[in-house]
Amino acid sequence: MNFIIKHKLTIIGIIAGAIGGYLYYHFVGCASGTCAITSKPMNSTLYGAMMGGLLFNMFKIEKSKTE
Repeated sequence: MNFIIKHKLTIIGIIAGAIGGYLYYHFVGCASGTCAITSKPMNSTLYGAMMGGLLFNMFKIEKSKTE
């Protein structure tokens, strides 16, 4: 449970990115089927999840330990 609380912003980014990746596949996609990322829903969803996690992780504030 401590892991989830510590990384909640990244987890939210992964979920939002996965939803966004699937929506991109569904509404834009690739008509010819030759696009590496958008030709299959799994590829698009995983790519979106990775990008969302990385994007939201940038805004995470690290607490420094000063003695």
